[in-house]
Amino acid sequence: MGKKQTGTGPLSRRPDNSAFKQQRLPAWSPSLTAQTVLPTFYILSLVCLLLGIWLLITVKNTYELKVDYTNAGTCERCFNLRKHAIDSRTACTCSVSFYVPETFPGDVFFYYGLRNFHQNLRRYMDSRDDAQMVGRKNNLKAPSSYCSPFDYYADGIPIAPCGAVANSMFNDSLTVMYNPTDVLEIQVPLYRKGIAWYTDKNVKFRNPPTNNTFTLQQAFEGTTRPLYWQRPVYELDDTDSNNNGFINDDLIVWMREAAFPNFKKLYGVLNRAQGPFTEGLPAGNYTLSINYNFPVEPFRGRKELVISMVTWFGGQNYFLPIAYLVTSGLILVTAVVLTTVYVKVGKKGKNMEE
Repeated sequence: MGKKQTGTGPLSRRPDNSAFKQQRLPAWSPSLTAQTVLPTFYILSLVCLLLGIWLLITVKNTYELKVDYTNAGTCERCFNLRKHAIDSRTACTCSVSFYVPETFPGDVFFYYGLRNFHQNLRRYMDSRDDAQMVGRKNNLKAPSSYCSPFDYYADGIPIAPCGAVANSMFNDSLTVMYNPTDVLEIQVPLYRKGIAWYTDKNVKFRNPPTNNTFTLQQAFEGTTRPLYWQRPVYELDDTDSNNNGFINDDLIVWMREAAFPNFKKLYGVLNRAQGPFTEGLPAGNYTLSINYNFPVEPFRGRKELVISMVTWFGGQNYFLPIAYLVTSGLILVTAVVLTTVYVKVGKKGKNMEE
């Protein structure tokens, strides 16, 4: 039998006689009075003040040291040498001495920092071939047009990895030496592996397929290195063959573009299992040795080594504690103004009567 047809007429669309459909559910409408609003403002101001002080103390106990080595120490010669592209592959080394005023306890992170380098330009960020970076053979020999003009050399040889991002990769080599005495020098040991994001290392960046008879160098045959690189991509790390190609940690870290023109990127983590570094980075005199390759004069930039601790709050960043303190002050000022208005005007506005 067919379903009974719903009746028609003026009452056919009337909602059911229920509390929900007839909008008879109980409701509560808060009454905003001075006795409820003003205490709320004062409590919020106090909470923001306490949070700001707590975060400020945490940041104060997070040590950070920046060593600008652009043209400091003996690096003036290298800085001038890198002004000219013709000398881009001429080796140059220099050193800078610096002092650590207090011990960095616990885990210590070493970063390289750049200033006035804009990685957030749209054209720059698009200048890459993600299909090539996951090891697709077709894209090795035929880079994406987005990489232009860093896709082919003048003789038509494809570049791997292609694009402006890879071509501008930071390629200074940094070595930090600890000088506990005038005659003793100890190299600060760093973990240089495992510094990239897990998803980048295992998903977004992969090498072309290889096996026991087909090496990584053979997989990249028919391609060449980017214009300003010192080595081809399959020889980026001469100490670990598993850290070459597109899965090189330094390359992966660089390919994740920074949002601001002044930024730092992880270079290594202190190895606390050796020598006098078991408790952290001790205070004292240090020497930074640089294999100086990356030019900064064309974009009027600066280079620096950044040594930092990391707590539950992260690195040394004053933005959040200052934001909480400013917010606390604004709320307090608002509460005082509202209290003054309430006292002057009165509950029923009697003081406003003519």
